Amino acid sequence: MSGDDRPARQEINARRDAYVAGRDIHIHPPAPAPRTRRVWGNVPARNPDFTGREELLRAVRAAHARRDRAVVQALHGMGGVGKTQLAVEYAHRFADEYEIVWWVAAEHGEIIGEQFAALAGELGRAQPGAPLPAIRRAVLGELRERPAWLLVFDNAEDPGVIADWLPGGSGDVLITSRTAAWRGVAAPVEVGVLGRPESAAILRGWVDGLSDADAGLVAETVGDLPLALAQAAGFMAQTGMPAAEYAGLLAERAAEILDLGRPPTYPLSLAAATQIAFDHLRSRDPAAAGLTSVCAFLAPEPIPAEWFTGAAARLPGPLGERAADPVAWRTVLGQLGRDALVRVDRDGLVMHRLTQAVIRGHLPASESSAARDLAVAVVTASHPGPTHEPGNWPGWARILPHLLSLEPGDTSDTRLRDLAFDAGWYLLRRGDFRAARDLASHLHERWRARLGPDHPATLMAANTLGTALRGLGDYTEASVLDRESLERERRLHGDDAPNTLVNATNLATDLFNTGDYAGARQLYEDALARYRRTLGEDHPNSLGAARGLAICLRRLGEARAARELNEDTLERYRRVLGEDYYETLRCATNLANDLYRLRDYAAARDLQAATMDRQRLVLGVDHPDALYSAFCLAYCLRALGEPQAARDLDEDTLERRRRVLGDDHPDTLLSARNLAVDRRMLGETA
Repeated sequence: MSGDDRPARQEINARRDAYVAGRDIHIHPPAPAPRTRRVWGNVPARNPDFTGREELLRAVRAAHARRDRAVVQALHGMGGVGKTQLAVEYAHRFADEYEIVWWVAAEHGEIIGEQFAALAGELGRAQPGAPLPAIRRAVLGELRERPAWLLVFDNAEDPGVIADWLPGGSGDVLITSRTAAWRGVAAPVEVGVLGRPESAAILRGWVDGLSDADAGLVAETVGDLPLALAQAAGFMAQTGMPAAEYAGLLAERAAEILDLGRPPTYPLSLAAATQIAFDHLRSRDPAAAGLTSVCAFLAPEPIPAEWFTGAAARLPGPLGERAADPVAWRTVLGQLGRDALVRVDRDGLVMHRLTQAVIRGHLPASESSAARDLAVAVVTASHPGPTHEPGNWPGWARILPHLLSLEPGDTSDTRLRDLAFDAGWYLLRRGDFRAARDLASHLHERWRARLGPDHPATLMAANTLGTALRGLGDYTEASVLDRESLERERRLHGDDAPNTLVNATNLATDLFNTGDYAGARQLYEDALARYRRTLGEDHPNSLGAARGLAICLRRLGEARAARELNEDTLERYRRVLGEDYYETLRCATNLANDLYRLRDYAAARDLQAATMDRQRLVLGVDHPDALYSAFCLAYCLRALGEPQAARDLDEDTLERRRRVLGDDHPDTLLSARNLAVDRRMLGETA
């Protein structure tokens, strides 16, 4: 910390110590006067009716007061106990203690990266479209250098996933979770139900004219669970239902709720309140109830409202008719908001996971199956578009958690399988090889068990998994998988089938990466001849095989033949797919490498620099393709007698590759070697 920062930090510490010591504590402390804050993102609005929890807040704050290291605490407890509300209150109450406060929806590990991408943008550490591994390293590195930040991981379930996103340093981390198994990652902090006075205060604050006795009756009926209290109070306030009638309905539903098979600790009163609200909505507006049922099978993340209007033709009866009518559709959304089952805001429709669970369990088997089918229909009708176009990536980030919630590994719906396959390629092209590997591995395992090793879906997942493994530098493991897939495709469909040839070129790439250049050349030559005969010379698959063959030729010492093949291939790419298509840019990089090998260093430099600039613009400065072009450009600069420029570029590329790919990735190690060469040329022998 600089000398200029000490007075401000001393003031902050004094306020913190006063709070931890128990001075100046109020049930509703006024929000501190805001000061300029660098970053404040995704934090839910403060609950003006938040009551109590002072002892727990003080304990959490006391642990965070230690500034010698990052303090990670996991608020755990049963669903609906108020873990998230406690974290929200903490974030707002102590906002002036932090320069950065960032909220992360953490139920699915696959979507954490996108939220860190938004944080990277706020911090100015990544350009739009940067690959997620680079974003992760950039954000964590930035936070380690800052003294005052708070990250909240909400609804996390897997400690191993969260551990990968913890920065260290001297900031604070709060985790909310149902599980208590956080030892080794975080200090577990149990969150129990509210005390009866606090419960009664919540109810009286929401329901006008509610007596102390009636508030106590309802609080006892719902078991003092904060979410159940909020739902019960909202329902009573909206419907005017007396407390005794509400308590009586809960008692009448008890047997039905027990039939749902929830564990003993599950809040039955919460389930009953949700069922009452849902049945009330169903009797009043069947279309709105149908929409609620569909939301119960999607993720507890924002569901864009336009997904339903765009899929109106796939929705049955009144729901489809009203989704097709803008005015009627807004009426349906209004009904959802009034019944406190679905929150509707500008981001879309959001249903709490507990509400989802209760509704799913409450639906008869036939209605449950129909609602899930409709959820699949809505999601598959909302395909974000080709994954190779970066402009479609935000749409893929939105749809991914909902796709995962539908368990595509267990589906028999071919549309959902295809969407899951495309989602894997979105992660690959985004540069998040680890998430792509995890998704593809899960799909491959599930589809192989359910459908068999020869099923097209299983083989598609194997293709994605092999590509992800190559991206991670696991070339040997990728070659084992790709060789098996190639043998299956040849046996099932013959040597000329498109999928056979895709797997042949995949295996050729594996062989090249493991040093078997002659074997790779043989596979590429055979695949190229078959592609040209069956699909034509300008087909993208033919061009990809030609590009791979040219790389082999250059590595085998035939640089002139490689250049001629790459020149022809690049011209075809530009004509067929355009200047900025990612495969076009890869081919341009390869042609520049041919020119370098032929000692036309100036031409190689010019083409490589132009290609790198386009890749940075289209894909982002940290995308692996842009980093490879930068790596190659540094070779040209050294050959042209510009060792300082080469050193600067190699140093930047090495730092980025470490963040994107990791310290042990083969490409990172090559960058480290080249930087050492630069330094030796400049006399930096130490």
